[in-house]
Amino acid sequence: MKLESTRRRLTEKQADTVARLTKAAVEVLSEEGFSGLTVRLVAARAGVAPATAYTYFSSKEHLVAEVFWRRLATSDIEFDDGAATSERAIAVLRGIALLVADEPELAGAVTSALLGNDPDVQHLRLRIGGEIRQRLATALGPESGADVLESLELLYAGALVRAGIGYASYAEIADQLERSARLVLK
Repeated sequence: MKLESTRRRLTEKQADTVARLTKAAVEVLSEEGFSGLTVRLVAARAGVAPATAYTYFSSKEHLVAEVFWRRLATSDIEFDDGAATSERAIAVLRGIALLVADEPELAGAVTSALLGNDPDVQHLRLRIGGEIRQRLATALGPESGADVLESLELLYAGALVRAGIGYASYAEIADQLERSARLVLK
């Protein structure tokens, strides 16, 4: 799946450059953590000039948010269409919560990045939120109201902030999210 950059349409060569930068960002994060991550360091790892990297990413927060957006957009979180509404919604919530669970440095960086005020991050935050909303709405089906959908969105956002600030691992947060979602969906 070819993903467009958040800043412009990409040629095949540009898409390859962005893919190399996002891959390098994950590698640098795992070694240096979010505090040690810089766009320049990522550019060097990807074999790209810093000016080229800044053409695509305005900040390290933008780069990390793009990594998460790409993971979310290409994730195939499945649920059984015949399952109960609560089970479908929980499958979506758990699937999204676990996207970065095995990568603690990336997971923490995503939380920090998405809370930033970079305009490109704000744009991605809207795309990410819209994708999550659409997946939850599909899982809930037309029988659930807007209040239930909004409650699950708030629950998800709060759970990821809790994980991002270190109250629990993302795997533990996924379990807590499931328990809380069951209460909302009763």
